[in-house]
Amino acid sequence: MSIRTLDDLLAEGVAGRRVLVRADLNVPLDKQTGAISDDGRIRAVLPTIGALVEAGAKVVVCSHLGRPKGAPDPQFSLGPVAGRLGELLGAPVHFATDTVGDSAHSTVAGLADGQVALLENLRFNAGETSKDEAERGAFADQLAAFGDAYVDDAFGAVHRKHASVYDVPARLPHVAGRLVLREVEVLSKLTGDPERPYVVVLGGSKVSDKLAVIEALLPTVDRLLIGGGMCFTFLKAQGLEVGTSLLEKDMVETCGNLLERSGGKIMLPVDVVVADAFAPDATHDTVRVDGIPSHRLGLDIGPETVAGFAAALSQAKTIFWNGPMGVFEMPAFAAGTRGIAEAITKADAFSVVGGGDSAAAVRALGLDESSFGHISTGGGASLEYLEGKALPGIAALEN
Repeated sequence: MSIRTLDDLLAEGVAGRRVLVRADLNVPLDKQTGAISDDGRIRAVLPTIGALVEAGAKVVVCSHLGRPKGAPDPQFSLGPVAGRLGELLGAPVHFATDTVGDSAHSTVAGLADGQVALLENLRFNAGETSKDEAERGAFADQLAAFGDAYVDDAFGAVHRKHASVYDVPARLPHVAGRLVLREVEVLSKLTGDPERPYVVVLGGSKVSDKLAVIEALLPTVDRLLIGGGMCFTFLKAQGLEVGTSLLEKDMVETCGNLLERSGGKIMLPVDVVVADAFAPDATHDTVRVDGIPSHRLGLDIGPETVAGFAAALSQAKTIFWNGPMGVFEMPAFAAGTRGIAEAITKADAFSVVGGGDSAAAVRALGLDESSFGHISTGGGASLEYLEGKALPGIAALEN
């Protein structure tokens, strides 16, 4: 790729210049308290923001949070993020209570060299996600007015054709931030010539969400380990009873075809943890996959499956993991995800955690992040990259 980088921009000098940084600060908030429950995405952008601050830039950060409907919605305010970002930077972050309105203009105008502002949620403006190019472009014009240069450090959003990701780079000198550059470098290792054996672990709820990446990976991986809710559609394709477990009936035939074509590369669970209900205190036990009761649902992979998957992972030299093995948010159904994560850290392999719920699980389970080769900040973006799709945000930086 021919993409200019943050270091190129810093070499030109940014002291006194306004630099618009598109970050991915879409952090989870506690529904009761509104507090940030995982600040991983905020910490991920610190190297880029910190370098610009140190170089004397006036840093204007913008991001989305959640899925508001193109209008202000207090539950999706970036206010708490501004506070946490300031704590991590060790200096106040000036927060604009709108995105391109009076507050944004006065906040940006008041910045001194080396100071940081955060604009309110981009998705409070319909132009950010609009399919209409004129509407999106008009919003991009307003955003671009806040910068003399643009840095994209929001890897989790580069697969979206949104104003702040796709249209703003066409209006300003643009570079890739350190996080985006690192993400692309890491994922290109997986799509290039990965060291073998190359083992992929896929979990999560739906086969349909992962079908394209399974199709893309099957010819290139040595083993594909499938857990999470999506495994039950594969088990059904083998003619097994899956009880009331999550099942995509319209994908059963597709899963059967994938199993036939895989040449034995696909490994499925041999035992699962089943429960009477989807609840943290539900009665549960472990059964073989050919013995799932018709009235119970599977919520985790079992210990024998963990051992088998771990054995495959121990042979790997390259590992990609996307999607939890069970409902890890409930302690009773977290052992599978924990077991696979720990097996990955023990393997003598270059490991990549593919963002989203997998990255959240690593932090929620208290695992050492440094024991993984790379933890991506973009679940959907990393999967689309591995599928070989062109990512609008990356294409915009190449132009």
